[in-house]
Amino acid sequence: MKRIAIVGGGTSGLSAAFSLEKYRRTHPAELEYVLYESEPRLGGVLRTEHADGCQIEAGPDSFLTEKPWASDLCRELGIGDQLIGSNDAERKTYILVKGRLIAIPDGLMFMVPTKILPTVFSPLFSVGAKLNMAREWFHPPQKAQADESVSSFVQRHYGPEMVDRLADPLLSGVYGGEAAQLSVRAVLPRFAEMEAKYGSLGRAMLAAKRRMHSGTSKSARPLFTSLKNGMQQMADSLVAQLTATSPLPANKVSGLQFSGGHWRISSARGSSGFDALILAVPTHAAATLVQSSSEQLARELAEIQYTSSITINLGFDGQVRQALPRGFGFLIPRSENKRMLACTFVHTKFPHRAAPDRALLRCFVAGANDEHVLQASDEGIVNVIRAELKDILGLAAEPLFTRVYRWTRAMAQYGVGHLEKLKRIDGLCSQLPGLFLAGNGYRGIGVPDCVLSGADAATNALRYCGVPDVQADPRLSRTRLEYAQHVPDGRQT
Repeated sequence: MKRIAIVGGGTSGLSAAFSLEKYRRTHPAELEYVLYESEPRLGGVLRTEHADGCQIEAGPDSFLTEKPWASDLCRELGIGDQLIGSNDAERKTYILVKGRLIAIPDGLMFMVPTKILPTVFSPLFSVGAKLNMAREWFHPPQKAQADESVSSFVQRHYGPEMVDRLADPLLSGVYGGEAAQLSVRAVLPRFAEMEAKYGSLGRAMLAAKRRMHSGTSKSARPLFTSLKNGMQQMADSLVAQLTATSPLPANKVSGLQFSGGHWRISSARGSSGFDALILAVPTHAAATLVQSSSEQLARELAEIQYTSSITINLGFDGQVRQALPRGFGFLIPRSENKRMLACTFVHTKFPHRAAPDRALLRCFVAGANDEHVLQASDEGIVNVIRAELKDILGLAAEPLFTRVYRWTRAMAQYGVGHLEKLKRIDGLCSQLPGLFLAGNGYRGIGVPDCVLSGADAATNALRYCGVPDVQADPRLSRTRLEYAQHVPDGRQT
């Protein structure tokens, strides 16, 4: 019998465990697996609570529909009927510019204008920025010789205003970091390909739209997908599928040893040996664990940076709901000098998450330059957010309830040269047979990416162990490459 250990009980670890469990059910004499988790609960950032008629998400509230791996997993778990889409009929996102909320114009795909008139007449951009957009149509094709930051890339095409008002705020809501620090090849690979082939991103986008329209017509799908009972429903459904004795929550791994082709794990509940090991933890945690086995690998893993974040949920009455602007919420450029980076009107984005007489606002604070805010009290953080909401929205009402959730060093930052670093990490892992990595620190930070990462690691671990009849997990049948061309819609929060 082969034994596989999984360290980390978040989305990636649970996805890996589910893949192993499916194999174990058909080959019970061939496989045993154990999942280690330091926290008392499984599921990581997938956490849902309820208060005063509102459904509150502590971590991610949804995932991109275009990335199918999370939706596919939910269907496999038997909760496909619980999948719901965002209320895109009301989808509008605002940008705070000089203290005023301005709607992102129609036809703007991430930062690329695909409709001329809405952009021309939008007050979101200055005359100079609009001239830059016009000039961008004549940008010659060129293939960059080296990686660069998203900020540098966008500035070459559209100028600094586009970075400040769109690229940076949009990416802050996903990575919690800054466009000046993120790799364009790792974060926006499709844009790098567009530049190489077309030069102009605008012309490339229009060509892509024409190809889509010439293909088989499909009904429009919502931008975001979630679950009726909240994102924690996915984690709970995964845990319910696992062998009762396999997950070990509240059992922190204190050490790893690799010897004689096997891995030995030491934890609060003792020591045990395994044929393969899946590390589904943040890269800084993985670095600590592999230090004794490979200092070089530990160094590479530790160099991947993470930022912390805080989500602040505030519930209000129906009067506030009626007074708020229509739409999904707003983004705040760093140049506005606010603590808050984004605010989602949850009752609009997913109406079922708030009673008809309730407004639910979800505010987001993150970034390497604001780590000290994590040390503030919940009351202090709420007071800062309320002051900014009053300044931006004129919202002075006392909230019916507040919830503050802190996520320390949880958001991976794909810095310039990230893909080259991954190649080095893969090479070093090959020198430690039986070691496989999964999580948001490598090839995608969203929920679907983590689902795929865990399934991929589990399949590779089974193949390494040489157990019979190993077939690729169905979730791997549609790979990342098929969806690399997806470009986020600029109107999301």
